[in-house]
Amino acid sequence: MTVHIGAEKGQIAETVLMPGDPRRAQWAAETFLKDAELVNEVRGMLAYTGTWNGHRVTIHGSGMGMPSLSIYANELITQYGAKTLIRIGSCGAMQSHVKIRDVIIAMTATSISTPSRGIFREINFAPCADWSLLRAAVETAEAKGIAPHVGGIYSSDVFYDERPDLSDIMTRHGILGVEMEAAELYNLAARHGVRGLAVLTVSDHLQTKEALPADERERSFGEMVEIALGAAFANS
Repeated sequence: MTVHIGAEKGQIAETVLMPGDPRRAQWAAETFLKDAELVNEVRGMLAYTGTWNGHRVTIHGSGMGMPSLSIYANELITQYGAKTLIRIGSCGAMQSHVKIRDVIIAMTATSISTPSRGIFREINFAPCADWSLLRAAVETAEAKGIAPHVGGIYSSDVFYDERPDLSDIMTRHGILGVEMEAAELYNLAARHGVRGLAVLTVSDHLQTKEALPADERERSFGEMVEIALGAAFANS
């Protein structure tokens, strides 16, 4: 056990999928995993471990924002031996050719600040996805008839952003979408020598102001989970 994770040693798999919403972790575990067992509920952050196609998988909520994800990812890696961590979450589209329900696979994650900034100090470290996971995720998506968008995203510190000029700059530089966690996941994966990736579903659009209705999210989010699982075990 750790301060924030109540699982016993051996109850966390080496492959961990991390949605922000703990209830989405429950839904994904019940939908995609066999014999899913609740292994954490400290502070209401749900985590389940089961199997997918014979492979052990943990689906663990991360909470909202990089500080929250940083706590869980750090403990999963250093205390439980997680080797592959894939964020599965929603994002807002920033480009006109990216549509609601589309899947974005994040090659890089731009940010203003992350919890790792104190370590990097004056260095502008460029956090990026693990190449093997990135390639496998694209191949898995395409095999399912899904054409993902692959490129840079923006990990924001705030949800209620009052700096529209920042969005304009990100859009001008080809950033595909905005979310709040991936940059720190990529920082931690690089620091600890593990594999990190973010597979995202577009739930709203910053330009068109469209938003995915709640009753339609499950199907689209299901595609994202399938891509993440396929990528994690592509060579197994």
